[in-house]
Amino acid sequence: MSGHNKWSTIKHKKGKEDAKRGKIFTKLARSIIVAVKEGGADPEYNPSLKTAIEKAKAENMPNDNIERALKKGSGEGSASNYETIIYEGYGTEGVAVVVECLTDNRNRTAPDVRHAFDKHGGNLGQSGSVLFMFEKKGLIEITTEQAEEDELMDFALENGASDFESDEEVYTIYSEVSEFISLRDALQEKGYTFTACDLEYVPTNYSQISSEENIKKMIKMIDQLEDNDDVQNVYHNWDVPENLDID
Repeated sequence: MSGHNKWSTIKHKKGKEDAKRGKIFTKLARSIIVAVKEGGADPEYNPSLKTAIEKAKAENMPNDNIERALKKGSGEGSASNYETIIYEGYGTEGVAVVVECLTDNRNRTAPDVRHAFDKHGGNLGQSGSVLFMFEKKGLIEITTEQAEEDELMDFALENGASDFESDEEVYTIYSEVSEFISLRDALQEKGYTFTACDLEYVPTNYSQISSEENIKKMIKMIDQLEDNDDVQNVYHNWDVPENLDID
């Protein structure tokens, strides 16, 4: 899973430099609204909402924004009817890409997603065309300065983790969906803080991109998709080179 882990680290570095806070807060607010509508406004009884609020706080989203999103999800004030849509396709050199969206207008979202693929050498596929190459997993990332690797790995495996990886900056802990909440709670009770904590689509195999030109196209496609307010997450099976320079 090194490709996914590497790209997560790159996104963290890149995000500190050029993240557009307004767009991030818009996406986070949508996640909270949908979580409330689907499971109620009490995070103690709604794991999806608890995760959405934690992500919002991790991004320093103001409490007022969180409260407004909670009220909208509960039916106070105007709130759009968002739905989750998954788009599947291929980037350059056949890299599999899954785009997870929350939208109130699929007639707006679909052309925007298709345009991002077409503009950067990819193509949008049919439903089921690439999703079979991914597994839904719990993913938690913890900075390496918080713990010794062996100690954290043992604790995580004892509390439901299915896999564990490390690099210079972060430990990445994977779990089955059914174990995600209990593992997250155990790590929090132990005092760890997370740089990432969510259910994600993790690739079961990886693809490489051979040319520098196609690498640039792939990065631009991911950036354009992630810049779209309707797009919540972009997953792919690109085996990102260790020496990749995104500047």
